[in-house]
Amino acid sequence: MPSDCRLSALGLVNALGDDAETVWKRLLEGQVTDALTQRDDFVVDRTLWVGAVTTPLPKIPASLAAYDCRNNAMALAALSQVEDAVRDAVQQFGAERVGVVMGTSTSGVSDAEIAIRRQLAGDGLDPSFDYAQLEFGGLASFVAEILGTRGPAYAMSTACSSGARALASARSLLRLGVCDAVVAGAADTLCGLTTNGFSALQALSPEPTNPCSVNRRGITLGEGAAVFLVTRDGPGPALLGVGESSEAHHMSAPEPTGAGAEASMRGALADAGLPSEAIGYLNLHGTGTPLNDRMECLAVDRVFGGALPVSSTKPLVGHTLGAAGAMEAAFCWLAVHQSRDAAAALPPHLWDGAADPELPTLHFVAPGESRDGASPLVAMTNSFGFGGNNCSLVLGTAE
Repeated sequence: MPSDCRLSALGLVNALGDDAETVWKRLLEGQVTDALTQRDDFVVDRTLWVGAVTTPLPKIPASLAAYDCRNNAMALAALSQVEDAVRDAVQQFGAERVGVVMGTSTSGVSDAEIAIRRQLAGDGLDPSFDYAQLEFGGLASFVAEILGTRGPAYAMSTACSSGARALASARSLLRLGVCDAVVAGAADTLCGLTTNGFSALQALSPEPTNPCSVNRRGITLGEGAAVFLVTRDGPGPALLGVGESSEAHHMSAPEPTGAGAEASMRGALADAGLPSEAIGYLNLHGTGTPLNDRMECLAVDRVFGGALPVSSTKPLVGHTLGAAGAMEAAFCWLAVHQSRDAAAALPPHLWDGAADPELPTLHFVAPGESRDGASPLVAMTNSFGFGGNNCSLVLGTAE
C-alpha cells in the first residue's frame, strides 16, 4: 500500500533495555518481574512497582548545560541510535529542512523536584538548574540543538497521546512541504509529581498492572524514550493512517462507552484506506484501570470484533505517559519490520487470565504467539489521554 510517510529509523530506551533489539527480545519473552522494579521514594509510605530505566544514561554535553536533566538524557539515549540517519538527512536536505516534534507530559520535573527540595532545605536553588530543563518545549529545543537541525522544533503535550500525536504532526510537516525529514517521538521520566497525582486519583496498582482482568486495580508507571526519523521514503515501516479524536468527556475519566476511542480507530482506518480486517495486531492503550479497559474493550469489539490479536504492553514497561504513544508505535514498528516474511511474533498480553464478564471477549495475545498470514503485518496502536485526547496510528509496509 502506498505511503508518503516512512518511519525510517528508530531509537528506543525503556525498562526492558537501551536499544531496539534488546527491547524487542525481552518484550517477546514477557517476564514482568524482570522488567519492573519497586520504588519507595515517590509516594510517602508507599512502595510502587515502576518501569524504571536502570541502564546508565549518556551525559548532556557541557555546551548544553541549560538542558541537563534526566528527561533530556533519556531522549539522548534514544537519539544516539538514529544520529547517523539524522546526519545523513541534514546533509541531504539541509538543516533548515529537518524538523523536530517531541512529546512529553513532565519534561524535567524530576530534576526540578530535586532543585526545589534543596531550596526548601535552605541550601538555595542548585546553580545548575535552568528553567529550560522544566519547560515543555525544552525537550524539542534540546533535540534540535544536539542534532544541529534548524527546521521547526516544538513539543506536543496532550497527556498520554503526546508521543502518537508527535508522529501525526511530523507527517503533517512532510505533507505540507515544510520539512523533508522530521525527528519525532517522545520522552517522559518518573517523578514525584506524577506518581503522587495518580496516587491521589487512586489509580495506581499495588501490584504490576493487570490489564483487562476482572482483578485489575490500576496502572503501573514507567519511563523511557522513543524517537523516529520520519521521511517521505526510506527503508522502514510506513505510517499508513492517523486517527484523532477529542471527546472532552471529563478531565481524567474516559467517555464510558468508548465513543472517542472508536472514532479514533475508525479515523485511522479511513485515513489508511483500509478495512478493519486488514489489521493483524492491535496494541491496546490497556492501562489496567477499570474505566479505561472497559471503554477500550467495548470500542475494540465494535470496530474489530473479538478475533483480532490484541495486547497491552504496559505490564512490561509501565505506562510511560507522554512517551507511551511513541513507545508503543515503536513496538508495532518492530513487529511490522520483522514480519516481512509474512510471519510476525506479537507482543504478549500479560495478565492473570481472569476475564472480566462485563467486558467483551477479545483475543489477547498469549506468550510466544505469532501471527501467520499471506501478507506482511499491518498493526494499529491506541493512545488515549486525559481530557479525551485520543490518537490511533496504523503502521505497515509500503509499496
